[in-house]
Parts: sequence; C-alpha cells; structure tokens
Amino acid sequence: MTRGDTGGLPPAQVGKITAMVSFLSAAPGIEAVQRLAVWRAHQLTGDRRGTWSLVVNRNWRLTFRVNDANEIVDLDLEDYH
Repeated sequence: MTRGDTGGLPPAQVGKITAMVSFLSAAPGIEAVQRLAVWRAHQLTGDRRGTWSLVVNRNWRLTFRVNDANEIVDLDLEDYH
C-alpha cells in the first residue's frame, strides 16, 4: 500500500483508521496507547500472544506487535468477524 492510498479500506472508517495510524506512529510507547480507552487497546492471547489489538468498529481491528526497541511492527487491519 502506498502512503495516502485508502483503497481496500472500509470507506466509512478511513478517517478513524488514519487517526489511529498517525497516533501509533507518534506514540512514545505502548503505555500511551493503553491510556486511550476509546480504542480498547488489549493484548491478544493464545497463538496471537504478544499482538495488540485496537477496535476500529464492530467488525474491524488494527493489530500490531511492539518490538524490543519499543517500535510498532506488523501493523494490520483485520476483519474480526
């Protein structure tokens, strides 16, 4: 995907997804993300252990991992249902 290309994203959620990705890019660490209760940040369990999830809407989640350098990696938009 090219920067600014919103093709393939749920059209009604583009603004929210853009805001979430911008925040994640600027966040000083996962603690800042956890403080935003509106996105319901939480770690997944089981075979997804170590992956974080943020709620975009009822069906969609942004998922990512945080590496040892406290950087967000493997950012993905997933259809949860």
